Amino acid sequence: MGDRQVVIGVAVLRAGQVLVARRGGADGGWEFPGGKVEPGETDEAAGERELVEELGVHVSVGKSFGLEEPIGDRYLLRVYFAELVAGEPVLHEHAEIRWVGPAELDELDWLAPDRPFLPVLREQLTSG
Repeated sequence: MGDRQVVIGVAVLRAGQVLVARRGGADGGWEFPGGKVEPGETDEAAGERELVEELGVHVSVGKSFGLEEPIGDRYLLRVYFAELVAGEPVLHEHAEIRWVGPAELDELDWLAPDRPFLPVLREQLTSG
């Protein structure tokens, strides 16, 4: 899988909730906001940069979920936990953003690559 481009998803946590984003258009499912890791960039730096670009917030990216999920044959999704450092999320690239708790996770229509990360997220949200 070394030839796949890494894509970072960021699970921003606040007060027992996570920030999630819904894509617009035909593939308009829910996802962890984030994006592609640029050459020479760490996963964490990419996550921090992407959240400024997509949502206008500054975050501190922390621990990995410990999973990798292929997206087609070109990409590999990794998701990290993060804390909100500054700003409130603003729509730039997504159709909708929302803070949700563990009980609401299953109510959302998640994009397929993001779904395997939900049990790890639920555990974190319920254990504190």
